[in-house]
Amino acid sequence: MNHERSSFLFQQAQAVIPGGVNSPVRAFKSVGADPLFIKKASGCHIYDEDNNDYVDYVGSWGPMIVGHCHPDIISAVQTTMASGASFGAPTERETILANMVIDAVPSIEMVRMVSSGTEATMSAIRLARGYTGRDKIIKFSGCYHGHADSLLVKAGSGAATFGVPDSPGVPAEVAKLTLTAEFNSLDSVNALIAQNKDSIACIIVEPVAGNMGTVTPRDVFLEGLRDLCTNEGIILIFDEVMSGFRVSYGGAQELFGVTPDMTTLGKIIGGGLPVGAFGGKREIMEKLSPSGGVYQAGTLSGNPLAMSAGIATLNILKQPGFYKALEEKSRAVAEGIARAAKEAGYPIYSTRVGSMFCAFFSKNDVFDWPSASKCDTTAFAKYFLAMLDEGVYLAPSQFETAFVSAAHSDSDIDKTIAAAAKCFKLIA
Repeated sequence: MNHERSSFLFQQAQAVIPGGVNSPVRAFKSVGADPLFIKKASGCHIYDEDNNDYVDYVGSWGPMIVGHCHPDIISAVQTTMASGASFGAPTERETILANMVIDAVPSIEMVRMVSSGTEATMSAIRLARGYTGRDKIIKFSGCYHGHADSLLVKAGSGAATFGVPDSPGVPAEVAKLTLTAEFNSLDSVNALIAQNKDSIACIIVEPVAGNMGTVTPRDVFLEGLRDLCTNEGIILIFDEVMSGFRVSYGGAQELFGVTPDMTTLGKIIGGGLPVGAFGGKREIMEKLSPSGGVYQAGTLSGNPLAMSAGIATLNILKQPGFYKALEEKSRAVAEGIARAAKEAGYPIYSTRVGSMFCAFFSKNDVFDWPSASKCDTTAFAKYFLAMLDEGVYLAPSQFETAFVSAAHSDSDIDKTIAAAAKCFKLIA
């Protein structure tokens, strides 16, 4: 495929935007190519500036669960825009969407709208600290919760150590308040709690890890976290920015039957517009300003356009049979890619939860960051570029989730599986 205009636009962008992109993974650095510049999208197809057509499994990194440019969402945003894009004052739409979220998500009794997933997780952790009067937090290696200082931390010499900054600009004193455990390891969490008795405010976790590929929780892991937090007076936060309204209408907590104290959301609840939210038990949320002393604010929080797009999206998701049909599509594409790899004699480890899936370039099971980090990223890069040439757009990283939308047709899925069969044979 010809990518001349995308390459030209990338050169122009690099002169005025750091790295030429406004979010790092878009730069395609891990796959050794220039990024595509997208001109338009429709359904499950995106079109770049060179007029190449791709079946899209990125979906704006998750929000496009009903496909791009759904007429109901376009209509809702256009109608709202005609009345004004932003007021910095309350609107009825905020309450409507808040009630829809509360009705759907088991843990949420009150919710605060914000403008991004990072803002949601940052605010939820501040609230947990304010509520408990404790300073330390536990996160998991390989789980991404946005780019706030306290969350850009990785494990040190062992899983049960104080965090070290994972980015220049993060003060070591801030990082020391973040403890890092291993996903799917209750032992690593128990060790951290024992070493930091009565000083941990919250445990934050992606119930389905979506930022090291798609990594599923093992049996009793989420249940074990729930019990630990209950027994130790620790706030359990599920980061469902990615899994919320995607793996089921009520998110991963509904799917797995484990209810956290707080939940962060984003992506889907904005229908493609910038949005985030955090919510939880009423007694916790009422500590938030202006009803309580924990401060959080945002000029564009509850933006009318995002609220309207979110309401329209959730109304579509509520339709009978939506998730059943999406599950069938997702199973077909994930199992088809895994079958293509097997037939080509190329080992992968395939994972899927609902409409999130990943093909790990590994002969072994992937269940945490150490096992994910052993994947063959060079082979993945070859596969990614080969799939791109076949008109299939995947995330440009081994450590990202692929997303299926309701707009993916049988022919789109068949094309994807056929492309995968061809590409696995090329790299085998």
